[in-house]
Amino acid sequence: MSLTAVLKTANSGLVASQVGLRAVSDNIANVNTPGYVRKIVDQQQLVVGGQGMGVEVSGVKRVTDQYLQLATLSSASESGRWDAVAQYMDNAQSLFGDPSGDSFFFGRLDAIWSAFAATANDPSSSLLRSQSLSSIEDFLNEGARINSSIAELGRTVDTQISANIDRANDLLEQINKLNADISRARMVNADASGSENIQSQLVDELATLINVQVTSRPTGGLMIRSTEGVMLAGDGAAVLSYSRTDSTKGYITATTSAGSGVGKPITITGGALRGLLDLRDDKLPGISDQLGEFLSRAADSINAAHNAASTVPAQASLTGRNTGLDLPTAISGFTGASTVAIVDAAGQLTRRVDIDFTAGTMSVDGGPAAAFTPASFLADLNASLGATGSATFVNGALSISATTGGVAIDEGTSNKAGRAFSHFFGLNDIVRSGGFTNYDTGLSGADPHGFTPGDQIIIRLAQQDGKPIRDVTVSVPAGTSMNDLVAALNHNTTGVGLYGQYTLDDQGGLKFTGSDPFYATTSIVQDNTARGAGGPSISALFGLGTVERAGRANRLQVAAAYTADPMKVGLAKLDLSVAPGQPVLTPGDGRGALALATAGDVVSRFSAAGALGNVNMTVSRYASEFGGSIGRESAAADTRRSSAQAVKTEAVNRRQSVEGVNLDEELVRLTTYQQAFNASARMIQAAKELFDVLTNIV
Repeated sequence: MSLTAVLKTANSGLVASQVGLRAVSDNIANVNTPGYVRKIVDQQQLVVGGQGMGVEVSGVKRVTDQYLQLATLSSASESGRWDAVAQYMDNAQSLFGDPSGDSFFFGRLDAIWSAFAATANDPSSSLLRSQSLSSIEDFLNEGARINSSIAELGRTVDTQISANIDRANDLLEQINKLNADISRARMVNADASGSENIQSQLVDELATLINVQVTSRPTGGLMIRSTEGVMLAGDGAAVLSYSRTDSTKGYITATTSAGSGVGKPITITGGALRGLLDLRDDKLPGISDQLGEFLSRAADSINAAHNAASTVPAQASLTGRNTGLDLPTAISGFTGASTVAIVDAAGQLTRRVDIDFTAGTMSVDGGPAAAFTPASFLADLNASLGATGSATFVNGALSISATTGGVAIDEGTSNKAGRAFSHFFGLNDIVRSGGFTNYDTGLSGADPHGFTPGDQIIIRLAQQDGKPIRDVTVSVPAGTSMNDLVAALNHNTTGVGLYGQYTLDDQGGLKFTGSDPFYATTSIVQDNTARGAGGPSISALFGLGTVERAGRANRLQVAAAYTADPMKVGLAKLDLSVAPGQPVLTPGDGRGALALATAGDVVSRFSAAGALGNVNMTVSRYASEFGGSIGRESAAADTRRSSAQAVKTEAVNRRQSVEGVNLDEELVRLTTYQQAFNASARMIQAAKELFDVLTNIV
C-alpha cells in the first residue's frame, strides 16, 4: 500500500470519527428534548479498484422502529377519540344533577306523584293544587333546560370540530413542506434528522386528531393517507373540510392537490375528530331524543289520568290538541266504548251519549243505538247532544261544549294507539305542547295518508359514521293510502329501498331500518309536504329526523288555563253508576287526584330512543333506566379512555426505549469514536514519519 493510500485511509477514518462524534454530541445534548430521536452514523467499507481504502459515511440516520411508530399513532388516535367522548359525556351527565342530591332531575318526577297524593286528601285546597301544578312545571322546565344545554354542547362540539379541522390542515401543510427539505438533504447525503424529528412530532399530533396511514417516500419524508387511501400529504397537501347541516350527520371531505377540486368524503375511524363526530351525530342527539321520549311519555301519563277525570263543577267546554289528522281518519280504528256526559252545576246528568266504537253506534240517555261512521261521527255526535251541547273539529282539534252546565267524559274501554277517546284528542290535557311530541299516530296501512300528491321530501342516506351515501327526493304518490306512501318511501330508485325500509308499526309510528351492508341511517334535508291545508309535514307528524325529535323536550308546558286557575284541575271522576237524580260529579271526590298520583306506575309504551329500544314499562321505571343508561355511557367512555391512554402510554414508552437517548450507550460510542479518531491520527503521524525517513534517505 502506498503512503498516499495510507493517508487517504487514515483521513477517511478521521472524517468518519468526526461525524460520529457530532452525532453522539447531538444525542447527549438532546437527551431531554421531547420528540428527539437518537441518530447513528451509517458507515461502510470504502473499496477502490478492489482494494480497501478506508471507511465511507453513507449517511446519518435516526434510530426508529416502524412497528412501534404505527402502534403509537394508532393508540394516540384511539386515546384522542375516547378522551373527547368521555369529556363531553361527563358534561352531559352532570346536567341531570347528582343522583344523591335534591336537585337530581329524575327525582322531580316523584315530587309530582307526591304532590297529587297530598292533593287527593284535600281536593278543595287551591294551595295543594297550585303545588301540584308547580311540580309539573318544575319538571318540564328542568327538562327543557337540560335539553337546551345538550343542544349548546352540540354547538360547542361543532366549533371544536371546525377548530380541529383547521389544525389538521395546518399540520398536513407543514408535513408536506418538510418532505421537500428532507428530500433535498438526502440528495446531497446531508443530515436530515432535524427535519425528520419535527415531521415525526407533527405526525404524532395529527394522529391525535384523525387516524392516518403513514408510509415512507422513496426520496425521503412521509406520505399521509386516509383509511381508504386518499393522499393527504406527501406530494402536495390536501385540504380537509367539515360538511354538515343541523338536520344531517356531519362528515369530513378531502380536496387533494392533484384532484378535481371537489372534496371527497373520507372515512374517519379514530382521533378526536371521530369522537367529536360521534358526540355531535349520535350520543348527544340520542340523549335529547331519549329525554324527549321520557318527557312526552311522562306528560302523556299525566294527561291520560287527567282526561279520565273532571272538575267539579264540570268545565263548560273541552278543547283538544291538534292531532294532525282529519276527523274521519282520527275516529277510524277506535275500539271499545266511551261516554260523553253533559252535567248541570249541581253535578246531575242532563244528557248522556254512549259511543260504542267497536259496534259503530251511539245511544242517548240509554235509548236505542244508532249507527255512525267515521265520516258521520261529528254530525251524529251533535245530533245526539241536541240542545244540550255541540261538537266542532277545527285544524285537527276536537272540541265539545255544553250549552249550559259542563262536559265530562268517561273514557270507558275506548282505545286507539294506546290512548282512550278523550286522551287521544287531548280534550282535557293538563300538559300541552307547541308541536307534535307523540308520534304514535294510530294510522294503519289502509288509512288515507292525507298528504298532497307531488309534494316532496328529501332524505339523506348515510353510513353509520356519517359518510354520505346519497340523497333521495321522494314525491308524495297519487295513491291515497298509507301503504302507498310507505311504498313510495321504499322505492328502489326514487326512495330508500336499496339501503333499508320504512315500516308502519301497529301504533301508527313510522320507523326506518337500514339493511346490509351499510346499515344506513336517514336524516331529513328538506320537507315540503303538508297533510291537508296547513297541516303537519311527514317529518313532523311521524317524528323523522334529528331536529324534529330533539326539539320536543322544549315544547311541553302546563296549560295556561290551569296555572291561571288551579281549581280547573280535574280531581274527581264521573260516576255513571249512581241512581237517577243523584249527582254524577260530587265535591270532595279525590279519585282523579289518586289516579294522577299513581300515573307513574301505569305501564306505557316507549319508542326506541337513545340507548334504549322499544320497551313497555312504567314511567317511573323508565326514569331509572334512563338515568342509569346515561351513567353507564359516561362510565363506559371513561373506561375506554383510561384503557386507550394505558395502551398509548405503553406504546410511547416502548418507542422511547428504542428512539430515546441512553447516556451509557452514548458514552460507549463517544469513547469508541475518540479511540478511532486517535488511531487514525496516529496512522497519519506514522505515515508522516515514514515519509520523512524516506526523504532523508534520498
